[in-house]
Amino acid sequence: MDRKIFRTIVLHLLFWVGVWFFFYYFFSYNSSDKTYITWFSSLLLPLTMLVTYFMVYYLIPKYLLSKKYLLFALYGFYTLVFSSYIIVLVLYGCLIALLQFNISLMPPMSKNFLFILILVYLIVGVVSFITLLNKNFKTISRNKELENKILNTQLQLKEQELHYLKMQIHPHFLFNTLNTIYGFAIKQSKQTPDIILKLSNLLDYILYHVSKPRVSLKEEVMHIKEYIDLERIRFQDTLKVEFYSDTIDDKIQIAPMLLIPFVENAFKHGNIVKGFLSIEVEIHVSENRLEFSIQNSIVPGNGTEKRSGIGLENIKKRLELHYREQYQLVNETRDNRYCVKLTISNLKHEENDDKLPDR
Repeated sequence: MDRKIFRTIVLHLLFWVGVWFFFYYFFSYNSSDKTYITWFSSLLLPLTMLVTYFMVYYLIPKYLLSKKYLLFALYGFYTLVFSSYIIVLVLYGCLIALLQFNISLMPPMSKNFLFILILVYLIVGVVSFITLLNKNFKTISRNKELENKILNTQLQLKEQELHYLKMQIHPHFLFNTLNTIYGFAIKQSKQTPDIILKLSNLLDYILYHVSKPRVSLKEEVMHIKEYIDLERIRFQDTLKVEFYSDTIDDKIQIAPMLLIPFVENAFKHGNIVKGFLSIEVEIHVSENRLEFSIQNSIVPGNGTEKRSGIGLENIKKRLELHYREQYQLVNETRDNRYCVKLTISNLKHEENDDKLPDR
C-alpha cells in the first residue's frame, strides 16, 4: 500500500475515534449508563461518517464548487431529512433494545433530538470547512505554481530573444568595420595597423562583453570613442565630430552595445554636407538617469533620414526587453540634421540585480 494512502487512512481512523469520544463525553453528562452511551455513540458515528463523506466527496465538489448553489441546497436538504430520520430510528432502537422503552432511564443529553442533530452537523460542518480551506489552499498553490511556470517560461523566452538579438550584433558590426580595414589595406595605408589595434579592442568588447546582462556605462562610452577614432581614420578631413560626456561613475551599468549602434548608424546614414559629415554626441548622467543624444548631417529628401536595418530594430527590441516602460526613444529631422535622443530612467549599478524587469 502506498505510504500516502496508508497515512490518510490512519489519520481518518484517528479522527473518527476522536469523534466517538466526543459523542461519548457529551452523552454521558448526568448519566452513569455506560452501556447505553457506548451503543448510542457507536450507532451515531456511522451516520455522522456517512453524511460527512457524502458532503465532502459528493455534494461540495459536484455542486458547491461548481457554483450550482440551488442543487447544493436541494440535495443538502434531502441529506438533512435523511439523517434526521436515521437519528430518530437510532433513538427508538436504543430505547427499545436497551431500555425496554423506559424513557426515564435515558441519559438526559440523548433525549434531545435537536441537540443530537446539532452535534452530528457540527462534525459535518467542521470537516466541510476544513475541506474547503484545503481545496482553496491547493487551488492557490496550483495557480501560484502555474503562474511561476508561466513567468519562468516568459523569462526564458526573453533571455533567448535577448541572446538572439545580441548575436546579431557581431555580423552587423563586423561587416561595417572590416569594410574599413579592407579599404585601407587596398591602399596599403600605414594607418592599417593602428586601425587593426583599435578594432581588436572593439572585438574584445563585443565578443566577450556582449553576452553579459550589464556592462559598465563608462566602458561603453570608451568604446564609442574608439569607434569614432576608427571612423576619423576612414573619413580623414571630411569628418567633424563633437563629443561630450559627463564624468561617469564606474558602478553605473547598462546593457552592452546599446549606444554604439546609434553612433554606427550616424556614420552609415549621414551625408557629407558642405564638405563635411558632421556628428554631435552628448551623454549626460544624473543619479540613475541617462540622456544620450546624437545627430548627424543629412541631405533632406534623399531618404537617408528614414533609418532602418538590423541595427536600429535590434536596439528597439533590446530597449523594450531591458528597459520596458523605463525609456524614451525619440528621433526627428530638423535643420538638415537627423537627431536621436534616448533617455533611460532606471540605470543599474553593480550591486543591483541583473534580471529582466517584470512585465
